[in-house]
This record gives sequence, structure tokens and C-alpha cells, in this order.
Amino acid sequence: MLQIEIDDGSGFCFGVTTAIKKAEEELAKGTKLYCLGDIVHNSMEVERLTKKGLITINHDQFRDLHDVKVLLRAHGEPPETYELARRNNIEIIDATCPVVLALQRRIKTQYEKRQTSSGGSWVSGTADGSSDSRTDEAPSPEVRRMDGGQDRSSSPRSIQSEAGDEASIVIFGKNGHAEVLGLVGQTHSHAIVIEKFEDVKTLDFNHDIYLYSQTTKSLDEFHRIIDYIQQHISPNAKFQSFDTICRQVANRMPNISSFAARHDLILFVAGRKSSNGKVLFHECLSVNPNAHQVESADEIDMSWFEGVQTVGICGATSTPKWLMEECRDEILRRRG
Repeated sequence: MLQIEIDDGSGFCFGVTTAIKKAEEELAKGTKLYCLGDIVHNSMEVERLTKKGLITINHDQFRDLHDVKVLLRAHGEPPETYELARRNNIEIIDATCPVVLALQRRIKTQYEKRQTSSGGSWVSGTADGSSDSRTDEAPSPEVRRMDGGQDRSSSPRSIQSEAGDEASIVIFGKNGHAEVLGLVGQTHSHAIVIEKFEDVKTLDFNHDIYLYSQTTKSLDEFHRIIDYIQQHISPNAKFQSFDTICRQVANRMPNISSFAARHDLILFVAGRKSSNGKVLFHECLSVNPNAHQVESADEIDMSWFEGVQTVGICGATSTPKWLMEECRDEILRRRG
């Protein structure tokens, strides 16, 4: 008989749970509620809440709204979003994850402290590889990033700087991700975004570096980046790293690894937009090559289960428990 276990450690993290709870509370009042971006990177959960009345909008649509309620999801938003809401008389239901909110404040404090106390400037990369030292000029709209030149329109090469009072705020995260956009916004778009370990090699190590991380990134890779900077930073420059990775997320890596090793087959349930889901599924695959990712029960291929005795079902921080249970029930139903 096929045995199926659902991982107790999988499912919504605290931030996502809080955001969905706030949305459901407002909708239960009969309130017309908008959400800026998908409330969670899971199409099935978004569809469930849409049926309850939640209206998902993008930033262009947000600019046209007035006198309404808008929920900000757990990923957080840059300061410009709050300013626009104030101007348009939009009531904000702020569901920003407390961990993300604390990180935003930390980056903003670091940025403003240097601006006001030392008069130093922040260096951000430009497409031609030159340094771009900024103080209080108008912010650039694009996110600064270091990615080895994959996107020629916005990828800076290494930054050359000789001024001892210059520095960089560097964020280890996925470029364009909602959380990262919110973090970069705390620095008026002066921060540099690196997406992977290889990108750290393109930084300029001749000036101070302050390193932060998106809350859902790999802890091991973050530590590799720290080690590399420590080994290459100029003796005349200062390097500080801040471990801002959420432990509720980071601790899932070893837990899901252990879970994947216990079963003949792993069914990983997560939306394909989920950054956290990509990291966790890759971990499952590294431990158990017989792992398959699905977004819903409709994607399950019963041929996967031939000769299989134990199945483990797990998911990302954006995966609802009910969806994992639905996948379990679908397998049992089709097995007869």
C-alpha cells in the first residue's frame, strides 16, 4: 500500500500567514480590497482569494486608484508606494513581514547615517563600468545590479573608485523581486544587487562595503559571499555584513533535505514564481533525484508512482497546507 506523508515543516511562513489573514478579515467585512501584486507566489491560493473578492493589481493600476483600501503583501514596498498612497488618499493595509520591515529599516538607517553624519557618498554601478557616486541627487529609477553582464541594459561591470569616503550597500537577492525592490528603495536606488556568488567578484573592493541579504536567500551562499569579500577587501576599506536571512525560512533547508531522503518519491508543491520554492526544490532534487514539482493536483503524473512505496509531499513558504492535502487526496483517489 502506498504511504504518503505531508511534511509538517512545509507551508506558509509567518509573514504569508499574516498577510492572508488580514486579507480575509477585510473581505469578511464586505470591504472592497485591492492587493498590490500577488498576495503570495502561488496561483491556486491567489485564485481562492480572488473568488472571495480580493482584486490583484500592479503598480501602474495602483497609481490610478484613489480613496480605496490596498493591502501590501509580506514582501514589502519602497517608500514611494507609501507616498503615492498618501497623495491619492489610499488606505494601506500593511502586511509587510516583520522580518522584512526590520531589514528595510536597517538598510535605510545605514544609508541615511552615512549621508548625514560623514558626508560620504554611495557608489553604485553603471552600465559602462564607471563609478557613480551619489549624495542627494534624484534617484535613478532602475535597480543597480551585478550579474556578470547578462542583461546589458542594466548590468554594471566592476566599479572603480579611488575616493576613501565612498561606499556601497550591496544586497544579495533576486533582481526585480518585490522584496528586493523594497530594499533598494530605502537607498533611493543606490544599492547594488548581486544575485549569485559569482556576481560578488565584480564588486569594487577599494571602498567600504555593507552587505545585506534578501530574507529568503540561501544561508550557505550568503556565507560564501561574506568569505570572498573578507578575503578581497582592501586593507584601507571597511566591510560589514548583516545576517538578515529569515531563520524560519533558512531552517527549512536542512529539514526538507532530511524529509526528502526518507521517501522513494518527493512531490514538491509550489508556484513556479516562488524564489523560495526554487531553492527548496533544488535541495530536494540534490538529495532525492526522484522529485517532481507541481503547482496543482492537475499536474500529477501517476506514472511517477510506479514501483514507489513511500511518497513525501512538501512545499515552499508560499504553499498552502490545503493544496498539499489536495495533492495527497488526488493521488489516493487515482490509485483507487
